[in-house]
Amino acid sequence: MKVIVSGMRPTGRLHLGHLHGALRNWVRLQGEGRCFFFVADWHALTTDPEHTAKIAGSTLDMVIDWLAAGLDPARVVIFRQSAVKEHAELHLLLSMITPTPWLVRNPTVKEQARDLGLLGSEDDADVMKLNYGLLGYPVLQSADVLVYKATGVPVGVDQAPHIELTREIARRFNNYYGPVLPEPETILTEVPKVPGTDGRKMSKSYNNAVFLSDSAQEVDAKLSRMMTDPRRVRRTDPGDPNDCPAFNLHRIYCTPDEIEYVSQGCRSAGIGCLDCKKIMIKHVIADLEPIHARRAALAQRPDEVAATLERGNQEARAVAATTMSEVRAAMGLE
Repeated sequence: MKVIVSGMRPTGRLHLGHLHGALRNWVRLQGEGRCFFFVADWHALTTDPEHTAKIAGSTLDMVIDWLAAGLDPARVVIFRQSAVKEHAELHLLLSMITPTPWLVRNPTVKEQARDLGLLGSEDDADVMKLNYGLLGYPVLQSADVLVYKATGVPVGVDQAPHIELTREIARRFNNYYGPVLPEPETILTEVPKVPGTDGRKMSKSYNNAVFLSDSAQEVDAKLSRMMTDPRRVRRTDPGDPNDCPAFNLHRIYCTPDEIEYVSQGCRSAGIGCLDCKKIMIKHVIADLEPIHARRAALAQRPDEVAATLERGNQEARAVAATTMSEVRAAMGLE
């Protein structure tokens, strides 16, 4: 039986990058095996340990977004990482067998640290400025996955190195103590990168995001201002859709005929950038409309959402406890 595990940090409102980079993949996978999707609240501490007041509220909001996007708590286990202490225990035990160079060379940790302004160079020595939690969070991520004996982990391409590290850690554990932990496969999302309004990867920290909770008017205003091909300074200047950040959203949302139309219009300057974007914007608004409706209904029932989390916490604990009993026995700690 397939076991799918993935999580998301409760750091604020979800946006189109989350929808296409993770949520749509989760919804698709929920019929293909036993799925565990968790709120990674401990991971939220790795980059902002001084400000924890918003985590509880962000947790509830994020789960509402998950349910509004189509996750079915009758088919998947939705839970909170910190409610299952076995994650922390396995993290501790795995950290005992993980060489520090494996963490220092991890490209995703470095990229995230640079995005946050914590690193300023390519030098590995610079990584030593990071707190232990941030440098070692891939080990906690490995524990998150392995404690449920995951066979697959849906991630974006930027997180793929973490799954390879998880496989290495599981392999080393099994070599030391016997075959207990499976080596999970990477399940890549079909949309590797969703551009923000400024052309960079969509991110809350860049202030370039279109949020799932944005109104139709807000979506239209944000995407109407979205960056396009810099060649098109004037309406009559031809451009190249392959160099247009907005065109990447066309690839996600528009029909083949529409993509062909805007491609020719861009290259010939037959249509303006705003006219081009309006074709894509109507699809984005239509896509978010049912999510908005479900989200509004769920927001009126916070106790029901909290109960969904608590049921998931209990189910996740039971599975994690069984794995940890096997881990302790294998290590001679039972």
